Amino acid sequence: MSGRYETGGSRHWAQINEVSFVTGMRLLFWICRTFGRWPFRMVLYPVLAWYVMTKPLARRASSGYLRRVSRFGGQPHVQAGITNVMRHFAAFAECILDKMLLWGKLVGVENISFFGEQQLEDDIAAKRGGLLICSHFGNLELCRVMARRRAGMKLTVLVHTKHAQKFNQLLAQLDPDSQLNLLQVTELSPATAMLLSERVARGEFVVIAGDRVPVTPGSRTCDAMFLGDRASFPIGPYVLASLLQCPVYMLFSMRIGQRSEIHFEKLRDSICLPRKDREQAFIPLVQDYAARLEHFCLRTPFQWFNFYDFWQSADRK
Repeated sequence: MSGRYETGGSRHWAQINEVSFVTGMRLLFWICRTFGRWPFRMVLYPVLAWYVMTKPLARRASSGYLRRVSRFGGQPHVQAGITNVMRHFAAFAECILDKMLLWGKLVGVENISFFGEQQLEDDIAAKRGGLLICSHFGNLELCRVMARRRAGMKLTVLVHTKHAQKFNQLLAQLDPDSQLNLLQVTELSPATAMLLSERVARGEFVVIAGDRVPVTPGSRTCDAMFLGDRASFPIGPYVLASLLQCPVYMLFSMRIGQRSEIHFEKLRDSICLPRKDREQAFIPLVQDYAARLEHFCLRTPFQWFNFYDFWQSADRK
């Protein structure tokens, strides 16, 4: 899943137009493939400097996030200055490059460390499907590529791709298989829920993001404390989990030096939402997810790629 940029006002993230960086990424991809990573970076930073200087709203979103990390996490090295904003955008560009290299079969997946995978392995062996709640943190494509190379693990990734069609087309040109397990969803209809239920019953896993407010106007959210301030999170993953009645995991991916890490953490064995006080039942679920997302943001702060004002929805309530 790619990061998103804010381009004007305080619009919903899904209304943000796709940034016209695809042609540039083609060039940078060619440079990396031909000359290596360091020449790629030499060309990348002047491009990033121009972008950061000409996109004030994206710059402010990054700066505001880094300021919260520095203040809440007591990390003075993560100041909200222009240098760290550049580092933040550079990490995103490197992540985009990694996705292209993975689907272009130009980089291996050997240097990956897995954490907490045993429970997931047990579910796969028992052909017991589940729900994976991911985030726009690190490189989710690692899991998708690994799943395609591993018998017994099948993923369906729920996405809202209308604003990222060009980039998805670029990945499809590198490897048509990159599009096979994506399911375009703007709202959870009964037909979609039935389809996903059938897949989980076959032992497959559904992947859904937990850090994007819903696309559909008027959809409900739940507030949680995140990096010291209230932020709105979607309740969709937990509603879906209650319909599927399956194990619920959280999934986080990050790059540490030359290696990548993939963390699986079980959120609940299953989720059953009561008919009464339903709204209250979401609070501990959302807060537990937000706490773990916060943990990883503090560990590798430059790898969370939500380039819009994540806290604005809660501020409006």
